[in-house]
Amino acid sequence: MRVLIISDIHANADALNAVLQAAGSVDAVWCLGDVVGYGPDPNECITILRALPNLVCLLGNHDAAAIGQLALQGFNGDARTSIEWLRDCLTAESLAFMRGLQPRREASGVTLAHASPRQPILEYLLDSYSAAENFDFFATDFCFVGHTHVPALFFSENNQVSMQVPSPNTKVTLRRRCIANPGSVGQPRDRDPRAAFAIFEDKDQTWDYVRVPYDIAAVQERMRSAKLPERHISRLAGGW
Repeated sequence: MRVLIISDIHANADALNAVLQAAGSVDAVWCLGDVVGYGPDPNECITILRALPNLVCLLGNHDAAAIGQLALQGFNGDARTSIEWLRDCLTAESLAFMRGLQPRREASGVTLAHASPRQPILEYLLDSYSAAENFDFFATDFCFVGHTHVPALFFSENNQVSMQVPSPNTKVTLRRRCIANPGSVGQPRDRDPRAAFAIFEDKDQTWDYVRVPYDIAAVQERMRSAKLPERHISRLAGGW
């Protein structure tokens, strides 16, 4: 099975469409959450996702805040502004879709969590130390997470956890017991502004990590028209 792994779309329809075009034909799509927040296209992104084959979609922290399941006090001022705007423009269909999501699921023998298997909504796995504390919280060989907007692979072997930052457009074989993060579709934070995704082949247990360009200026213009925070607009071009 050829599975498209995406995360942190953040209401960026141009980035999502670029990823879908680059990925080509897939058997399933696993979205690791944060479909909305920050960007200008929340309803459009949800509509696109709902039409994808064999979709499994998780609830991210911005998604949870948008539907009132997570308090805004934990977000910074710009993020709160974005979520308040988001709450005003989500359609009934979009709200119904997000209310049916969960922050953690299993699919075809893989654990999926938005943030981490231990704390599926909010924990950041940014280094081997935080990752090492999470391997006891899932029983499958692999766990795929998002939330950090930074691609990473964490391998557990012989009671040691190592971290690998994959190079764009490379394929690796996932050794037994791995936590993998595909990076962000709509708001990367690794100084590479291109949209990020991965292709997982379950038969060969391979992870093909890919970056693809998209029309950032067009997204920024829509964000300015919506009067979204300038910081969120500027960071798209720098990938920070």
